[in-house]
Amino acid sequence: MRAQCFPLALAAAVFLARGLSAQQTAAPSPAGSSPVSTSLVPSDELNKELPKWLRFSGEYRGRAEGFTGAGFKPDVDDDYWLSRLRLNMKIQPTDWLKFGFQAQDARVFGKDQSPAAPPYQNTMDLRLAYIEIGDAEKKSFGLRVGRQELAFGEERLIGNVNWVNTARSFDAVRATLRRGKYRLDAFASSVVVAKDGSFDHSQAGSDLHGLYGGMENVVPGSTIEPYVFWRLARAVVSEEGTPSHLNFKTVGFRWVGKLPLHFDYGAEVAGQIGSLGADNVGAWAGHWLAGYTLANLRYKPRLVAEYNFASGDKNPRDGARGTFDQLYPTGHDKLGLADQVGWRNIHHVRAGVEFRPQAKLLVIGKYNAYWLDSARDALYNAAGAAVARVADGSAGKYVGQEADFQSVYTFSRQLQFGGGYARMAPGTFLKKATPGASYNYPYMLFTYLF
Repeated sequence: MRAQCFPLALAAAVFLARGLSAQQTAAPSPAGSSPVSTSLVPSDELNKELPKWLRFSGEYRGRAEGFTGAGFKPDVDDDYWLSRLRLNMKIQPTDWLKFGFQAQDARVFGKDQSPAAPPYQNTMDLRLAYIEIGDAEKKSFGLRVGRQELAFGEERLIGNVNWVNTARSFDAVRATLRRGKYRLDAFASSVVVAKDGSFDHSQAGSDLHGLYGGMENVVPGSTIEPYVFWRLARAVVSEEGTPSHLNFKTVGFRWVGKLPLHFDYGAEVAGQIGSLGADNVGAWAGHWLAGYTLANLRYKPRLVAEYNFASGDKNPRDGARGTFDQLYPTGHDKLGLADQVGWRNIHHVRAGVEFRPQAKLLVIGKYNAYWLDSARDALYNAAGAAVARVADGSAGKYVGQEADFQSVYTFSRQLQFGGGYARMAPGTFLKKATPGASYNYPYMLFTYLF
């Protein structure tokens, strides 16, 4: 695999680290007193000179990544550099009125793709532009109208997919109500379709509406979040092969919390009912996690065991659509770091460990194993797209296994470094449905807030 981008990424990271280290050197202090830590943030210095109702900030993220074995084919590889710049402006003339804007410039360098396109590239565009009455984050009521992010829970169904270079936003109206331990979000939205070289627009005829609730400490130490989402779309191909109207609802809940003796847990279950033309929609999915922190050991490792399930379609011609629709998730690393598996037609088992060799360094290692729910349905990736399918089911259900390693170092509140590697080894299904090569995915990144 070519590796031109990785030395470039490392050089950039070292350069930034040296520069910030110089900025954060302790200032001279009187004898006997503690040194004063300084940290130069350009936007902070700029905002000091501006009226209080006007604020600017920004973010730059660079990531070198690559792969071998794309499509589980030998000799299919690529490596490239992803660059993303965000410029933010907030106008808040009163405590109950706010305007938010974000311009984003996402580019890719060195990739075997011509012309470059989303999700790798979408040059300067308006990603966020909204007006907010009240305060959706802190106060009892908030109403946000315009182009915005929607992210709920662990973002398994609706999220901003920030890992992707272009990320996601919605044209939406969202109202938030809070009272004591309770919260309710109500929204009507349409996802924004990124298109490089022209202004991004929401997808006409594709709508997502919903209610998302929250209850804090009703059960001690826990958060319970019930929800219902309603998805409408036009010209979706039915099992008969004709463009049809999609109309279905997703009803579910998320429950996370902590237990005595350093245990923690998480669960999310969702069911779907509705129609696609003459087809009936009936699907469901679940996520279950248990964690245990060895608090008395050095580095305080946390052990994690996890199981994920999403139904598949048993018969592609019976008029019953059984494949779970994962909607608009932040799918990255939900079912493996390589993102070759999504929350559709899958049984997924994962176990791993997380620990901190030092306060600023997080290290994660995990093992994954996968099986299809229906051998006649496809394997889908983290974006929900079909990777491989054997319609008669003769390839079996065992997809394969994956090993993941990641580390994140938080140098300061402005700068964070990260890196990781994933290797997915094909099982029986992938060996029969594809050439059966292993998929490898390394990456290095840094994020700088300014």
